[in-house]
Amino acid sequence: MIEFPIETSPEDVQRRIDAGEPLALLDVREPEEFAITRIEGATLIPMRDIPASLQQLKATAGETTLVVFCHHGVRSLNVAHWLREQGVSSCQSMAGGIDAWSAGVDPSVPRY
Repeated sequence: MIEFPIETSPEDVQRRIDAGEPLALLDVREPEEFAITRIEGATLIPMRDIPASLQQLKATAGETTLVVFCHHGVRSLNVAHWLREQGVSSCQSMAGGIDAWSAGVDPSVPRY
């Protein structure tokens, strides 16, 4: 089993996507935040709903790496730690969240 660092950069996520690595982007922000801006292809599961979605996330993580993100990277890091405690080892938090993604990878994603 590959051991992934708990955090990864937005630039690394984009490089991995460009290289064809299958990644599941998991947005743990609130629906109101998702309505403002989003990363194309990401799945929204607000942080409070993660425990109820654990089996679904375990199944997804069995097939690919989960890249969890939020606005600035705090909630997603908490979620990644929690998921790892539940046995989901193939998950990472995107450092800096969607704000860093907008600043460093895709400026078409609005910042808020």
